[in-house]
Amino acid sequence: MARKRNYVNNPDLLAALRDYRALCKEAEDAGDKNPQVPEYIGKCILLIATRLATKPNFSGYSYKEEMISDGIENCLMYIHNFDPEKSQNPFAYFTQIIWFAFLRRIQKEKKQLDIKTKIIEKTGYDEVMMVDDSLLSGAQSDYNQIKDNIQYRNR
Repeated sequence: MARKRNYVNNPDLLAALRDYRALCKEAEDAGDKNPQVPEYIGKCILLIATRLATKPNFSGYSYKEEMISDGIENCLMYIHNFDPEKSQNPFAYFTQIIWFAFLRRIQKEKKQLDIKTKIIEKTGYDEVMMVDDSLLSGAQSDYNQIKDNIQYRNR
């Protein structure tokens, strides 16, 4: 049986990171700012983040794009910390960064949901869920369902 081809080639990514690291060292020695991350490395990071977001741990969230964006941002922030002398596995390095970025985003979103729920509780459901039937033509039931869900969650 033929072996399945990986979506990110780890040896190629490692070679690209070594080249990029050399460019960064040259720029630092010359007193310039770091060069732009090569497109290949960016594509690999995007592929890793996108594929990780499809895992069952993260697949059900509505803010998946924000999670992926956070993961990419963190990878680009910490790309300079990857040392090819210590590790030959950049795929694992970036996967860990993205994984924890996803967890941080989930915590932020849960905190925001709790804040929204507490605001609705404090102000009262009727003030927040006030609906004019003439404007929404029968959408009152949708708002009642939302109100019931919030009340159920807070029991």
